[in-house]
Amino acid sequence: MEITKNTIIGDILDMDFDAAPYFLEIGMHCLGCPSARSETIEEACAVHGTDPEELVAKLNAHFAAK
Repeated sequence: MEITKNTIIGDILDMDFDAAPYFLEIGMHCLGCPSARSETIEEACAVHGTDPEELVAKLNAHFAAK
């Protein structure tokens, strides 16, 4: 799966919950919340003041290593 800034967070976590620490790193501690799971990476990063491209790169590296 190729992750983009438009990928839904819930889809990522459903594929591999081991990706959760990358979201915790940006301060997204509400991963079980229905609204958080339905956000895109870009939306979550905007709320948490982080760069979505940086998170996308980390997530793609994580999935490439699997």
